Amino acid sequence: MRPDPMPFPLDHLTLSGERDAPALTVGGETLSYAALDEAVGRMADRLLSLGLVAGDRVATWMGKTTLACLAPLACARAGLVHVPINPVLRRAQAEHILADSGARLLIANRARMETLEARPELAVALEGWREGDGALPPGSIEPDALAALLYTSGSTGRPKGVMLSHANLWLGAVSVAHYLGLSAADRTLCVLPLAFDYGQNQLLSTWFAGGEAIAFDYLLPRDVVRAVERTQATVLAGVPPLWVQLAEQEWGGAGMSLRTLTNSGGHMPEPLVRRLRAMLPQARLHLMYGLTEAFRSASLDPELVDKKPDAVGVAIPFAELSVRRPDGSEAAAGEEGELVHAGPLVAHGYWNDPERTAQRFRAGAVWSGDRAVVGPDGLLRIRGRDDAMIKVSGHRVSPSEIEEAALASGAVEDCAAFGVKDERLGARIVLVAVAKGDGAHERLRRWFVAELPAHLRPSEVRWVDALPLSPNGKIDRAALAEEMPR
Repeated sequence: MRPDPMPFPLDHLTLSGERDAPALTVGGETLSYAALDEAVGRMADRLLSLGLVAGDRVATWMGKTTLACLAPLACARAGLVHVPINPVLRRAQAEHILADSGARLLIANRARMETLEARPELAVALEGWREGDGALPPGSIEPDALAALLYTSGSTGRPKGVMLSHANLWLGAVSVAHYLGLSAADRTLCVLPLAFDYGQNQLLSTWFAGGEAIAFDYLLPRDVVRAVERTQATVLAGVPPLWVQLAEQEWGGAGMSLRTLTNSGGHMPEPLVRRLRAMLPQARLHLMYGLTEAFRSASLDPELVDKKPDAVGVAIPFAELSVRRPDGSEAAAGEEGELVHAGPLVAHGYWNDPERTAQRFRAGAVWSGDRAVVGPDGLLRIRGRDDAMIKVSGHRVSPSEIEEAALASGAVEDCAAFGVKDERLGARIVLVAVAKGDGAHERLRRWFVAELPAHLRPSEVRWVDALPLSPNGKIDRAALAEEMPR
């Protein structure tokens, strides 16, 4: 049975569960659905009291605090646009997102705010937001109204803001809750960053099902195992590098409460699939595929995982997928082409970027840049990417973003960044660079540590006297790529 496609304003998710049932646990605090609804209303009222008006962008830059978990719904209720910033990002990346989105308000702790050279006109920790008398009730905002900007890297340039509507996020929650079979009895341990669409959906799909979302920031993979046992979590989502780490842990009986495991953000190698299936045999493993511009796209029936671990399944509810040739015609069964997404999960383009929007979004569909094929069994398989994107620990990394950072250090005359396959990370970054000035090696190392989060730092820098050039005078990336390890 297909789920009801009727979208509602995003904040109506607070009305999904039984009023006394647990909805959100952060640290030692648990909010019931009634308390969640009231807290969202109070936060929305406080945001409007600051002078914000409908359509204003509100950025959050923090870990999984109660405030961060409520922000998507509170902004939606107030008619504002939420802009989550991954807490692992440093000053330069945060400032780009704040400037590009035109955020009027930043909510962050004082230490993060003090790192910024430029900040929005409003920058607050929002203390005391629960103490006011006002609480905005659920509204009647149009489903197509903009609800969020999620920043994602492209193959060129800095991260761009993907425009997501209330309907995009609502239907994403409905779809995932439906095909995962989530219910009010589920407890989802939310370990992925809330700035990811995959991470944010941990909250939204759980709330649509009336279950309990348990927000958790971890330092070590062992922390996740202990949290699963402590909370008796039933649902756990991860990306391949995290699953590699978790597969190396001694679980004992700690994972017996888990009934649903989900993977997206990169291909899970078959040996890892086999390891997880043997380690947590009672849990159904969903191998999935998606991209921020179209949210989630495909999922493999867990009953097929043991026999078809190389596949990502078929289109999820509300997703329409096709494999296309360069001329736009549909590829035949078994023929490789570019994966194209259509339907109501497709985002509304890139914020203030009509040129890149026109390149990727055509006639209500988004061209993914991923090479794919539908096999004789009707299942989708991802073959690779058309562009130069690097997938590091589930993060999409633009080579040009690394190159810009290296050049900004003053230690590099010229450079080119590449992704190299890595069993633990999915890919690692290798930078080929020409030194500039004395002590370039150490100056570049210190710059990267100070200015870039871990997933953006090259694991290796190869110093050369000069970069090879193509006949048109550009860096010969193809020649350099041939020298990269396979």
